[in-house]
Amino acid sequence: MLTLDRVPTWSIILLAAAWLALAALTRWLTTGTPRDGDLFTGVVYRFVQVYARVMHGISRGRVDRAHVPSAGPLIVVCNHTAGVDPLLAQAVVTPEIRWMMARDMMLPACERVWAWLAIIGVDAKARADTRSLREAIRHVETGGVLGIFPEGGIERPPGRLRAFMPGAGLVIAKTGAPVLPVFITGTPQAPEAWQSLWRSSRASITLGPIMRFDRRAKPEAIVGELRAWFLATSGWPDEPPPA
Repeated sequence: MLTLDRVPTWSIILLAAAWLALAALTRWLTTGTPRDGDLFTGVVYRFVQVYARVMHGISRGRVDRAHVPSAGPLIVVCNHTAGVDPLLAQAVVTPEIRWMMARDMMLPACERVWAWLAIIGVDAKARADTRSLREAIRHVETGGVLGIFPEGGIERPPGRLRAFMPGAGLVIAKTGAPVLPVFITGTPQAPEAWQSLWRSSRASITLGPIMRFDRRAKPEAIVGELRAWFLATSGWPDEPPPA
């Protein structure tokens, strides 16, 4: 029978070090992530952070996160430069962002991914997709964090904001939730949105101050004020590209 006095000291030290390293890794993967305690989500989240840093130069430590709440309700409003935008935004925002996404961009092959992320599909061609709007409002009112791309599509050509759709303003007015504007620039340009996922870049993210709007404000006025912030932050001309 093997006893501790017969085990080499270096083996005990090595095992203890391995146990401590495993404990530290597990803690890192399950603490301070969108779903605390969920190992799988933690692994995915940390992978996204490493990916954002290695592929796109986005380091959470270099982004001013003073304006980021630790939990919802919150609405994240982001300009849309490439298909990689949701990953970059989530890499620097700890609360889990539930994104609204145009249904025609939701590849059928990724159906399980959309379901796991609880993506809210939006019919971009409809004048008002009431089902998705109700789901978005319900998510925020129950304390969730919602991500919206008010431009409704990717900025083409780059460096010019598209017009903001009033649907984003409607969700903001109905919930009265605080709004975190997120400006992204420098992402890779690609013919298809998903192609930006494996093209490297040196992107940058600016997390604006929290904005609050009166519930009685008109959706058009809300998105107008938001768009003004993005124009001021970017320095881009106020000339929306043709639809």
